[in-house]
Amino acid sequence: MEVIPAIDLLEGRCVRLYQGNYEQSQIFSENPVEFAQKWEAQGVTRLHIVDLDGAKAGRVVNLEAITAIIEAISIPVEVGGGLRSRNSVKQLLNLGVQWVILGTIAVEQPQLVEELCQQFPGQIITGIDARDGKVATHGWLETSELLATQLAVKMQGYGAAGVIYTDIYRDGTLSGPNLDALREISEVIDIPVIASGGISSITDLLSLLALEHQGVIGAIIGRALYNGNICLAKALRAVGPGRIQDIPLDLGSSYFA
Repeated sequence: MEVIPAIDLLEGRCVRLYQGNYEQSQIFSENPVEFAQKWEAQGVTRLHIVDLDGAKAGRVVNLEAITAIIEAISIPVEVGGGLRSRNSVKQLLNLGVQWVILGTIAVEQPQLVEELCQQFPGQIITGIDARDGKVATHGWLETSELLATQLAVKMQGYGAAGVIYTDIYRDGTLSGPNLDALREISEVIDIPVIASGGISSITDLLSLLALEHQGVIGAIIGRALYNGNICLAKALRAVGPGRIQDIPLDLGSSYFA
């Protein structure tokens, strides 16, 4: 399972929100590049970046910080937040972003998302952020009547490369992932699902590992990394490539030296 550190950008800083509330933001760094380099050095295979200002504004806002991160590391990056036009998607992909995450326009402009999936195959991920199973939009400030499962099926049909599912009520709370919702999403689609929201411990990651065979292939971790609840190196050892349970028994203790 892929362990994916999150870097949420607000006014150029690395922050974490509580349940998506912009009034409850905690600043962790004035220089997000430092964390990007730190997570890369510890062995992660991608970073998850959210432009929080962009999510509210409906356009890319933290372009300078995103550019600085991409130039400072060599691992691929996925970016979401405020990407509601063809030009904004092209802008980030031309910058070197590997995947763009589309949320609001998946609900409001599905035809555009279908066109983007065809134009940029393998690079469009649908971000499904939900409250009580219903899709939230516009930086989580509005909630639609569309069910998360319905949107997931539609986006798979359009050619999306995967789904990032975030339970808003769990986000930033360290209360554990919504396993039932993740199971429900992964049962109705065949494209990869990445879990986000509430992951607080290696135990939570191991619980997600039980869904890997259903297509839950990754976990985005935010607050738990920044406050020290999860040690990234231990998380990678527990559920990442070469995880402990995958080691042949005949390797002996030398593997752990």
